[in-house]
Amino acid sequence: MTYSKRPNGRRRSRIPVLRILSLAMLIAGLALFGVELYGFSQRESLLADDVTVGGVPVGGLTVNEAFSRWEQVFNQPVVLMYGDAPPILLDPTTIDFRLNSNTMRANAQASAGDFWPRFVAYLTGTHVERQGASVPLLADYQEGLLRSVLEDIARRYDRAPGRPGYDIGTLTVFAGTPGSQLNIETAIDAIDAALRSPVNRVVELPIGASTANRPNLQLLRQLIIDYLDTQGFIYDSPTSVASVFIIDLQTGEEVNILGDVAYSAASTMKLPILIDFYRSIDAPPSQEEAFIMANSLLCSRNSSSNLLMRLIGQNDILAGVRSVTNTAQFLGASNTYISAPFVEGVAGEQFGSTTAPRTQPNPDFNTDPDPFNQTTPEDLGTLLNLVYDCANYDSGLVSAYPGGEFTQLECRQMLELMSGNDIQRLIQAGVPPGTRVSHKNGWLTETVGDAGVVYPPNGRDYVFAMFIWEDTGFQNYERLWPLMEGVSRAAWNYFSPDEPLLTARTDIPATAQACEGNYLPPSPELTNLDDIDAWRLRP
Repeated sequence: MTYSKRPNGRRRSRIPVLRILSLAMLIAGLALFGVELYGFSQRESLLADDVTVGGVPVGGLTVNEAFSRWEQVFNQPVVLMYGDAPPILLDPTTIDFRLNSNTMRANAQASAGDFWPRFVAYLTGTHVERQGASVPLLADYQEGLLRSVLEDIARRYDRAPGRPGYDIGTLTVFAGTPGSQLNIETAIDAIDAALRSPVNRVVELPIGASTANRPNLQLLRQLIIDYLDTQGFIYDSPTSVASVFIIDLQTGEEVNILGDVAYSAASTMKLPILIDFYRSIDAPPSQEEAFIMANSLLCSRNSSSNLLMRLIGQNDILAGVRSVTNTAQFLGASNTYISAPFVEGVAGEQFGSTTAPRTQPNPDFNTDPDPFNQTTPEDLGTLLNLVYDCANYDSGLVSAYPGGEFTQLECRQMLELMSGNDIQRLIQAGVPPGTRVSHKNGWLTETVGDAGVVYPPNGRDYVFAMFIWEDTGFQNYERLWPLMEGVSRAAWNYFSPDEPLLTARTDIPATAQACEGNYLPPSPELTNLDDIDAWRLRP
């Protein structure tokens, strides 16, 4: 048998160089891949330059750095400004403001796109545009807690409107100062926007000026009482009484200061006579009747007033007297009556009288009223209100007598006729010159009264009726008249705050201006009940 032998007597081994080389290259490739992967991941952990989260720029930052930045921004306090008050800091944690940062971080990371396709493009040198993104803010808070914070701010800083007042020196009233009031609903919306804003973290709280307390008629009432007191006149004493009745013809509100006290009506009774005369006629007044009315209402002639009552009673003057009383009381003037004709002052006159009706005026005050001719400021104001509503709204007297006894035109003529009563004192002296006042006045011995409708330019028409009595035994023009004129001025200033009379007028006559030659039409044919001053324009 033949054997073959290797040199040196040992078996020779072969080294797998190719395998080793391949393995080395594989390891080197994996190492290079790892290096590239690590380098790429490090580079790609930075967000694109134009990425924002909730409006906070976080481009070029790592996600963790971006997280820290937006947390810092949105946890800054919101500054609340309430007018001129010191700034109020609202810590977001106070209202449990919370960011959903985990979701926002994921959204920011996802904005870069899929990792492996971008890595392959990186290895192959393919250019991939990195797109920025605007990640919306995800946050929430407890609105109830925010509302509680705002309610506390309102309690501390809101101001109630000031109280209205008056000034005795000028007889004017004034509104209270406006208050301030936080609008909580609007404030919540503004703060919500600031909490979600990375830049605008200051909120000017919405503050409304609460309506100023406006003067009311009760304030005017107190002004009148205090004014009389400063003039040394006690309005509710056994020896001196002042009664005032005012109606706001826009609202129907009233001032009533002893308005139910009975006084001698004197010539103010000629207002109920005028009303009843119009009720009694079925056709427009003749020129002669118009002239009689003018003499009765403007010149206050007793003979003309008696003639009107005779016409009402169809030539029976006592029937006319009863009719005037019945009409007045039917219309609500329950403490008004006339039971005898007016005294004309002629020799041998004898009129007689009727039985006075039972009335119930205020029993606490006795002004020694005329037993044949009485009224109250409240009654006269009521009658004037009915005439005014009839003239302006076709109601009032028309509604009280639905059988057609009154027309709107007749009521307008009554007010027009009384507007010609230009005595320039009493109510008129408390309003600016030229102001229209439809009124009827009257006085005797210790009593003076005046009642009318006043027409300010602003349209706030009002009824003013006032009587003053003082136990002196004579008519004190120098004392009682200025008192009424001051009260009239106070009423004017209340209804005309933009055109007040700050001081008493000095352009008035010493006593009432005479009728004839001044404001009485000179003849029947020149008496125009639709324009009582038309005769003045004739050449």
